Amino acid sequence: MIEIENLSVRFPGFALQDICLKVAEGEFFSLIGPTGAGKTLILESIAGLIKIAAGRIHINGQDVTYVPPEKRGVGIVYQDHALFPHLTVYANITFGIRYHRKSGALSHASLDLLISRLGLTHLIDRSIHHLSGGEKQRVALARALAVDPALLLLDEPLSSLDPNFREEIRQLLKDLHRETRISVLMVTHDFSEAHFLAQQAAVIHAGCIEQVGKVTDVFQRPATPFVAEFVGMKNIFPATFSGRRAYIGTLALQIKDVPNGTTAIAIRPEHIRLFNAIPEDQPANLIEGLISQVSNQGVYSNIFVDAAGTQFQSLVTTSDLLAMNLPPGSRIWMGVDPEDIHLMDGN
Repeated sequence: MIEIENLSVRFPGFALQDICLKVAEGEFFSLIGPTGAGKTLILESIAGLIKIAAGRIHINGQDVTYVPPEKRGVGIVYQDHALFPHLTVYANITFGIRYHRKSGALSHASLDLLISRLGLTHLIDRSIHHLSGGEKQRVALARALAVDPALLLLDEPLSSLDPNFREEIRQLLKDLHRETRISVLMVTHDFSEAHFLAQQAAVIHAGCIEQVGKVTDVFQRPATPFVAEFVGMKNIFPATFSGRRAYIGTLALQIKDVPNGTTAIAIRPEHIRLFNAIPEDQPANLIEGLISQVSNQGVYSNIFVDAAGTQFQSLVTTSDLLAMNLPPGSRIWMGVDPEDIHLMDGN
């Protein structure tokens, strides 16, 4: 569906370097990474909105590298909606149709159905100034879909919305994709959004792709320390190995796999279990330490534990934290199963 080959884009102080990506037909693909990583530049390159330095872009088997934006069969939705403030909702939705007559646009009946599906029928004559954030985002989606694109590009579509609208639009995107099977490429800095919406994901950092794969694989088996940190592993340590043991300073941990070129380990905070005392049924790895910090995040709390000169981070429900009575300075035991210790190249 989409194939990007060795795409490079250069601006003063920043460059995309040899980006290679494939998005299958009907797939929801998420490009994730921190602010300033180059995510939006990739979208705008696909849409034909910026000049590329090198590489090729194919959509549905056609080389569109130098095809004008209006002839690429692409719809794009920006995080700030990019609506025309002087036009009504309906005029905004239908604005692009005049430029896509030859490449296809929805019929009048299909357009009415789309407007109804997005819950905009009662708003079509309203000014953009009188819409909520969620309503504006639905108008932006309708405008992008009105031209019947082969590909929908989403640039941080949820980041500017408050939590209630964010949940609404997120579910709407999931439902629309399931119903239409349109190919979608979404960029986001929020891995939870990718986890909810996408089947495949790529992680980008400083203009380079760090890892591509199924969302679950990226989440559970990050390839680099950056990806591990980005998907929330937090406990990332350089290590040495002997057989099925990993050594972090003086701490020895049993691991499931035999290392092969591995130089680091990573453990998700939620996989570190906490005990007030040595449990009768001891886990394979039991580590004694002292709580150095407790950070209440609402439903969950982050517990920082110092053990033999190494700081670990555990994630527990706040109700469990209260039940265990774990203030800073408390002695604690941490349990980690070997299968929850992820091996990676630390470089």
